[in-house]
Amino acid sequence: MTSQGWGLYEAGKRPGLFRPDVQRRLAGALDATPEDLVLLIGSAPALQSRPSADGLQSRGRAFEAAPVAERRRLQLSTDDLAPWAAAGTVLEYLPERWPRRDQGCVIEMNDGSLRARLYVRSDDAELVVRGAGALLTIERIPRVETRMVAAVVARVDE
Repeated sequence: MTSQGWGLYEAGKRPGLFRPDVQRRLAGALDATPEDLVLLIGSAPALQSRPSADGLQSRGRAFEAAPVAERRRLQLSTDDLAPWAAAGTVLEYLPERWPRRDQGCVIEMNDGSLRARLYVRSDDAELVVRGAGALLTIERIPRVETRMVAAVVARVDE
């Protein structure tokens, strides 16, 4: 069953969810019988449903919000990335996010220095980026020399 089809059942827009043949197929997908599921609902408090005016209603689920990612900032001191970003521009980046092609990135090197570049591609051996000079020249950085690569998510001109 597709998620769209299941959504129609949940919204009450597709009749027949309680037909015996549909119940058997759904229960079969769970490797059970409709009777097994009724017994399971009756014995497990976490799975119990409560009656409502429209029939059975689930307890619902509690979802936790995604953790807030830590944004870091780096102020550019050179025009190496001009015209994409000039000296004085503050780059906000997320250490957990990998950049996409032609997106700004901040590379933390093993010696602790940070490099701001435009991401091109990478493989197991090297990072290929643009920046560090006139006309945004291509630079190849060995992966063993890098500690972290992070996507730039905002530019703040100050």
